[in-house]
Amino acid sequence: MPDRAPQPVDRQLPTDEARDLISLVRDIAQREIAPKAAEEEDAGRFPREVFTLLSESGLLGLPYDSEYGGGDQPYEVYLQVLEELAAARLTVGLGVSVHSLACHALANYGTKEQQAEHLPDMLGGGLLGAYCLSEPASGSDAASLRTKAVRGDGGSWALTGTKAWITHGGIADFCTVLARTGGEGARGITAFLVPGDAEGLSAAAPEKKMGMKGSPTAQVHFDGVRISDDRRIGEEGQGFAIALSALDSGRLGIAACAVGVAQAALDEAVAYATGREQFGRPIADFQGLRFMLADMATRIEAGRALYLTAARLRDAQRPFARQAAMAKLFCTDTAMQVTIDAVQVLGGYGYTADFPVERYMREAKVLQIVEGTNQIQRMVIARHLAGPESR
Repeated sequence: MPDRAPQPVDRQLPTDEARDLISLVRDIAQREIAPKAAEEEDAGRFPREVFTLLSESGLLGLPYDSEYGGGDQPYEVYLQVLEELAAARLTVGLGVSVHSLACHALANYGTKEQQAEHLPDMLGGGLLGAYCLSEPASGSDAASLRTKAVRGDGGSWALTGTKAWITHGGIADFCTVLARTGGEGARGITAFLVPGDAEGLSAAAPEKKMGMKGSPTAQVHFDGVRISDDRRIGEEGQGFAIALSALDSGRLGIAACAVGVAQAALDEAVAYATGREQFGRPIADFQGLRFMLADMATRIEAGRALYLTAARLRDAQRPFARQAAMAKLFCTDTAMQVTIDAVQVLGGYGYTADFPVERYMREAKVLQIVEGTNQIQRMVIARHLAGPESR
């Protein structure tokens, strides 16, 4: 059956402009995204036309500077947009989050000349980005990456290596790539902006995944891809610091998407429970099920409050890395538990593809893995509390 249109969430938004923005997003979600979500996910179809519409509507560059085509929106607002999109279809919400992540390096560490040349197209020109950090042998241990960038004649660079688990791999118009330009460890890594059609760049067949089948995830190969030095972002050796900075913000995007998926699952469970009758009354009248719904709703509200608290710290230019890790950990664990409970509420129907909750459950799992596994988030939080581990 088609996905239920996202139910309005009572949001506390800082401005009338933000309220109008959320209304626009809800309209797009209800008209263009939710009605096709189940069919297109089942077919493994990526909705590129939706991303074109989002770009034309000014929704692909919300947290960035309007001077370069962005929306000048605080993260507090941008994340609530992601939540609305993810509630309609996670492929879209997560795709916007990944695109924003791919823009982060240039927007925050690029030169004025680089930003003026590339950001307008990246933020509002219909382009779609990919973020290339992980590799087949370096996932959680990202500082051990092996993709190399070697400087050649005239100051240009040649990139060689393979990136793995890349969202939008094979369809992205540009890639932010982290490559080794120096010795071992974090200090030998540099960031580059690589065109998606660069000679020598190719993608493997998309991975066959448990969920999010409409979002292509693939290995991306760099076979001596040559780019000029004016596409190097930041200083040589600064790339890992740039990557960590991007991931702090990206984790908040994943947290918001997770709350969106959980909210969609709760909405479906409530609608089913109030309409399904057993023993002569709606199953929502039974205390055991009512308590389950109450727990689901409470977890969602707590997760939303947690990611918004971290976003407000970021907007105030205060440290937020610990809170971002907490939000990513709690919100994605919440999405997993809430979607499992939603399947239980629907019983046998929940286990079938006739209702979307089984898809929500499959999709929720990946959110505990991407942008740093939840085990890594616990390590990050513990380091803020107790310092680095002794060796």
